[in-house]
Amino acid sequence: MNADLFGHDSLPARELLAPGVVLLRGFALADEAALARALAEIMLQAPLRHMVTPGGFTMSVAMTNCGDLGWVSDRHGYRYDAIDPDSGRPWPALPELLRTLAVTAATEAGFAGFRPDACLLNCYRPGARMTLHQDRNERDFEQPIVSVSLGLPATFLLGGMTRGERSARVPLQHGDVLVWGGPARLRFHGVLALKPGRHPLFGEQRINLTFRCAD
Repeated sequence: MNADLFGHDSLPARELLAPGVVLLRGFALADEAALARALAEIMLQAPLRHMVTPGGFTMSVAMTNCGDLGWVSDRHGYRYDAIDPDSGRPWPALPELLRTLAVTAATEAGFAGFRPDACLLNCYRPGARMTLHQDRNERDFEQPIVSVSLGLPATFLLGGMTRGERSARVPLQHGDVLVWGGPARLRFHGVLALKPGRHPLFGEQRINLTFRCAD
């Protein structure tokens, strides 16, 4: 796989996929090098790890966090915590570059006033996937979710308000930002298994940044 496959062709830069769901193609491309440096620093302070679900299953996606709160999964359940359980220290601070990207994307998608206090970093290697789920551990469902895709392309599953509804498949390329909120805030969503490839900047992986207002 080469760099020619990571373009956006003639697709619109902003597309409304469903009420409350907006895809901003290439929105993060201008800052990709600075983003890569910021993420490397975060992962030095709070290394990636494969969390365990309450049911005892190890997730295929490696994760870490930055911000005031971090999303944690273990045998005790899903929750947000200000302390990294692996180090006993607070999560790394949310870099202003990332905060600005999230707030600007939310505003562009029609959700002014976004207040991200948590950023979950997901690292997908080939074969890793995310099953359908809802983001419902946050206190304020009026605040949207902002998801930034970096590295290898992926297929996002945009489901409905119940798990059994059929999911739409949304191709995501490097630099794309997907925002959902309002009537779509609690829609089920997931990611199909990542296909092998190599991105010029991020290598054989996809990094996904999910910004949330958790508290």
